[in-house]
Amino acid sequence: MNLSGKTALVTGAAKRVGREIALALARRGANVVVHYNTSAADARRVVAEIEALGVKALAVRANQSKAREVREAVRKAAQRFGGIDVLVNCAAVFQRTPFAALTERDWDFHLDANLKGPFLFALEASRYMRRGKIVNFADWVAWRPYRNYLPYVVSKAGVVCLTKALAKELAPNIQVNAVAPGPVLLPSDFTEPQKRAVRNATLLKRLGSPADVVAAVLFLLEGSDFITGHVVVVDGGRLLAGD
Repeated sequence: MNLSGKTALVTGAAKRVGREIALALARRGANVVVHYNTSAADARRVVAEIEALGVKALAVRANQSKAREVREAVRKAAQRFGGIDVLVNCAAVFQRTPFAALTERDWDFHLDANLKGPFLFALEASRYMRRGKIVNFADWVAWRPYRNYLPYVVSKAGVVCLTKALAKELAPNIQVNAVAPGPVLLPSDFTEPQKRAVRNATLLKRLGSPADVVAAVLFLLEGSDFITGHVVVVDGGRLLAGD
């Protein structure tokens, strides 16, 4: 897909990797819809950065676990730009949830945001796509779950299945794939020894960066129009390296 002149909706685009993806798409000539939930000021700044690149941008707010809000956000985006060509489902939540203290709220919080949210955005955005591409965000822990994050890892495993199911439902005109980042952005409270342990647990003996994830997303959007239903794992070989 040539992204120039296309319209891309990026969820969670106000911060972190979502912001980097939104800017990368804008540099490719796409008009970008910047979705946010609570980060209004950050979203406005991203819109200004995108417009400075010579393309159009729009910020839309929605709690992605609420169908009505997602429907309205997507409608505004499609109305503004005459349709949607690309959806990148980047928005997610991530909280430590020790099993002994796990609650129904913890489960709902992660499953609603990380699985229901991408489903709702894909459902609504696909109605405005004649031909298009969707990229979801999974996580390497979908294959190698670790302790104290049970609802999160289950939600990301669900994204893998959601991606494959959507690829079947939306074929042949819409391709649906996912990226599964590994150690790219570590929690801010990690100590140096913890960071070193994570680095040493990859085959490449280093951490990734948001640029590595952006490159994978761009490959799925621009690199081939003959890939659907697949997950690109961006983990420096962490899955193969062992515990």
